[in-house]
Amino acid sequence: MSLFGVIVCTPKGRGSQLLLRIFKGSMKAKDMVTCLKELKKQIKGRKLLLIWDGLPAHRAKVVTEYLNTQKNWLRVERFPGYAPELNPIEYLWSAMKRKDLANHPAEGLKKLRRSVWRAKRRLGNKKLLRGFLEASGLY
Repeated sequence: MSLFGVIVCTPKGRGSQLLLRIFKGSMKAKDMVTCLKELKKQIKGRKLLLIWDGLPAHRAKVVTEYLNTQKNWLRVERFPGYAPELNPIEYLWSAMKRKDLANHPAEGLKKLRRSVWRAKRRLGNKKLLRGFLEASGLY
């Protein structure tokens, strides 16, 4: 199972919102394009600066080609390599793994998926998301 997560906020870091998608298996480049298309629908015509890490799916040719066709609404910047402390979503993953998914028995994807959605409800609160943004030094 793979997770795609994005913390969306205003340029001043306000109105934080968590967008999360679960994939069966590892994240592939075509899944990344699907996520970007869904993200475009979610933000409803607004422009977006997407800052992400160097995951191979982020750098794949099909993703790069898609990004090149989306410059009217989407700008992409990359975090420096090996700097997870700069990436706010890493704080979310850490909190999720420490509390919601800690000691999670391997009882199947259905139960794991339920635990992830429960974690999203807990961690999707604006105060926590703002804290992740502040911890990263972006705000």
